[in-house]
Amino acid sequence: MKIVNYKSPEELKFLSDKTRAETNSLVKKLKKKKPKNLDNIVHHLHIEAFDEFDCLDCASCCKTIGPRLTDKDIARLAKYLKMKLADFMTQYILTDEDNDYVFKDHPCPFLLPDNYCMVYENRPKACREYPHTDRKRFYQILELSHKNCETCPVVYDIFEELKKKNW
Repeated sequence: MKIVNYKSPEELKFLSDKTRAETNSLVKKLKKKKPKNLDNIVHHLHIEAFDEFDCLDCASCCKTIGPRLTDKDIARLAKYLKMKLADFMTQYILTDEDNDYVFKDHPCPFLLPDNYCMVYENRPKACREYPHTDRKRFYQILELSHKNCETCPVVYDIFEELKKKNW
């Protein structure tokens, strides 16, 4: 599998928009069929892609989207940064329209200029799990993953590979 050659998050968004109808059709088909081998196929593509792809060359997810934060994430980060929980909340966190905790700023406030994460070992659960292409019951997150095509070149390429299968 060849990782999409893109230059910016804007270009990846453009490519995702260009293939949106075709990808929507695939998502609907996979949700309806729930193929038993979908997880194995996606996991294989995930491993193959991340053998080639280095997230440090991209960091689009850290630059453009933010994770939903759990209470545990917030407590762990505050402790790691040696901050009082209330001070950490005031400085970094807001509650979004869905009543979820998220970072106030984008790009992520802990993203360094070289795309390394300042809090990597203590990063939020959502960051640890992103882009979710190695999880079980992938069919349950097809819409989320389709949206992630706009952010992650690996997810985009996984969907492009899935389109080649005879479902």
